[in-house]
Amino acid sequence: MSLRRPSRRRWPPLTRCCRPVLARPLLSEGHRTRPLLARLTRRRTKPRDRVKGAAVSLTIGVDVGGTKVAAGIVDRQGHILEKLRLPTPAASPEGTAKVIGDAVLELLGRHQIEAVGIGAAGFVDETSSRVLFAPNLAWREEAVKKHVEERVGVPVIVENDANAAAWAEVTFGAARGRRHVMLITVGTGIGAGIVLNGELYRGRWGIAGEPGHYRVIPDGRLCGCGNRGCWEQYASGNALVAEARDFARRSPGAAVRMLQLAGDSAEKITGLEVSQAAREGDAGALRCFDIVGGWLGQGLADLAAILDPGCFVIGGGVSDAGELLLGPAREAFSHGLTGGSHRERAEIRLAELGADAGLIGAADLARGR
Repeated sequence: MSLRRPSRRRWPPLTRCCRPVLARPLLSEGHRTRPLLARLTRRRTKPRDRVKGAAVSLTIGVDVGGTKVAAGIVDRQGHILEKLRLPTPAASPEGTAKVIGDAVLELLGRHQIEAVGIGAAGFVDETSSRVLFAPNLAWREEAVKKHVEERVGVPVIVENDANAAAWAEVTFGAARGRRHVMLITVGTGIGAGIVLNGELYRGRWGIAGEPGHYRVIPDGRLCGCGNRGCWEQYASGNALVAEARDFARRSPGAAVRMLQLAGDSAEKITGLEVSQAAREGDAGALRCFDIVGGWLGQGLADLAAILDPGCFVIGGGVSDAGELLLGPAREAFSHGLTGGSHRERAEIRLAELGADAGLIGAADLARGR
């Protein structure tokens, strides 16, 4: 019996790539061949393979904090493929740069990547990627980009951590599709990242995005920056704890649940106790959130008067309280917004990417550069 030559028909896209295999006569059973499905599956997992005609690009994002360095492999969709953490030797600039390099080199040993993005809390010179000042690290005029690049051998960029987090939320998170966004991180203090017209706004010297240190009360509470009356002294995690402890000392009978959770000591009350008591309906804890959320909303109204963003994204540790914080903030924002009845109001949303936002944003910014 003769074999008829296959006709020259058009193959569907999926089978066209497999045509040489499908058209080939079957080998005898004794031949050891790799199954076609396994070959295709293995090929798709290569880091530099192509998806929809574009190379899969992997970058490393690094989030440098006062206690830990978190580094991760991030793909074009903002997914973290692998992550590791190392302790930060915050008192040693050289030691911190070495730990960053160690983390990057460990990931480089398992992945092929294009660039590294580092997010650090502090003032960052965009042009040189030097960290001018970092409050929780010993970096002063530190050439972080140069030191890490020399160690790892791939391109490195350095960005303010809040800027990186804002970029991540705009690109992959709560503010997807929006072009005028402010990320406000409410944690121990208050930080911010600003995206205007779809681009990060860094300011003339790279120090924009520090609204936590504009003064809302002249000669108010002493701030760690050296000034008095800064916004973060009234609308941050520290402010929430200060309100709760003060309330418990003045009115222990009305702060019973917070005191129970803190071992009957006002000085041991933390944000966790305040949040748990508030979720259980404790009036004293709810009052603390009303005060701090109110200060937050008033500050957002002032920022809206200056920058007119379309969306505020609220992140940071205190944002885990959700509507306990955002409810009072939205109400105060509405009351405090200049000309509020004659203008569109910015949406106030919770961040979606959590503690990984800075890492993801730094990685994506490195890819873009």
